[in-house]
Amino acid sequence: MSNSLIIGQYVPSDSFIHRLDPRTKITMIFLFVIFVFFANSAASYAWLTAFAVGIALATKIKIPFILRGLTPVWFLIIFTFILHLIVTKDGDILFQIFSFPVYSGGVIQGIAISFRFFLLILVTSLLTLTTTPIEITDAIESLLDPLKKIRFPVHELALMMSISLRFIPTLMQETEKISKAQASRGVDFKTGPVKDRIQAIVPLLVPLFVSAFKRAEDLAMAMEARGYQGGEGRTKLRELKIEKRDIFSFIIFGLVIIVLFLLRV
Repeated sequence: MSNSLIIGQYVPSDSFIHRLDPRTKITMIFLFVIFVFFANSAASYAWLTAFAVGIALATKIKIPFILRGLTPVWFLIIFTFILHLIVTKDGDILFQIFSFPVYSGGVIQGIAISFRFFLLILVTSLLTLTTTPIEITDAIESLLDPLKKIRFPVHELALMMSISLRFIPTLMQETEKISKAQASRGVDFKTGPVKDRIQAIVPLLVPLFVSAFKRAEDLAMAMEARGYQGGEGRTKLRELKIEKRDIFSFIIFGLVIIVLFLLRV
């Protein structure tokens, strides 16, 4: 499997994080996404980083594998940092980049926002690395179960999200395969003017979209052939159950949040 993107990939293991109830993992990640925006000091960011790294180590997945999988998002992180350097005008002027003054506030803001972005991507990626698509579907359906009373299509939404996550690495593999095939035919994606590079992407996008629609059609036909009619009347092979390790995880997470607020300035 290609390591260019880890979002959507599942790595089997017998770690403590893998054995957690998927609802526990989704809930804690959702809360982490919220509370990461409350960090406003170096100590609070260091604390959240230590927590995220600790979770990554607890998954027993090799850290180099995780970092390689985050390679595609480094461009967005660096772009976010540079954008804040140019746009933010708070503080003292430190230096200039092509006649654009860089302020101390812009550097601080750029580091903070970029670091938040990195933490969010790292922690959310750990969800798919330690949870199968079926478990994610069951967990989302269970968490949104109260919405069924207002006839909200909970099962269909959960299934759609699960399929989307599952097909991310598949599409990345297809993109890599098509790009290598086009490169062997003389298409150059890396050199030349920007206009030529954009035009070179067209032979890549067309077969990629055709392949994606073909996969979607095959999946729909397979589900229809197996008599899929939605979630009504369906039973589950694995019943979700909150156990002691899930309660322990919530207690640890609660302590992490308390310390985060104590470290705020």
